[in-house]
Amino acid sequence: MLTYLVVALGGAIGSIARLWLGMKVALLIGWKFPWGTILVNILGSLVIGFVATLTGPNGRVVVPIEAQAFVMVGLCGGFTTFSAFSLQTFELARDGRLLYAGANIVLSVVLCLTAVALGHWLAILFGRA
Repeated sequence: MLTYLVVALGGAIGSIARLWLGMKVALLIGWKFPWGTILVNILGSLVIGFVATLTGPNGRVVVPIEAQAFVMVGLCGGFTTFSAFSLQTFELARDGRLLYAGANIVLSVVLCLTAVALGHWLAILFGRA
């Protein structure tokens, strides 16, 4: 039961953080392209890569399963926005902005995979210290 509660709490915090950051980015840069969603997904990918490596079976830090669930399922799950990414890409394509739709796909996939790898690498470096 505790695991479900910490996942719910993490999800709530992640969702609020996603809304806040997405709005801040849109207000700074504009609404024509979903830069906020891309940034949120990059940051969430970085965090999940870092935590998974640092606390996983071969990781250097042992944490309770509830702590992993809080961050990886709750916080990152509430924070990252694959469904929003999918909807925004669909809307860009539907509106005939195919170049933007393609850019959103490529940037999101490449940058988020890079962020997961960076998080993994940072966790390895952190574990050596």
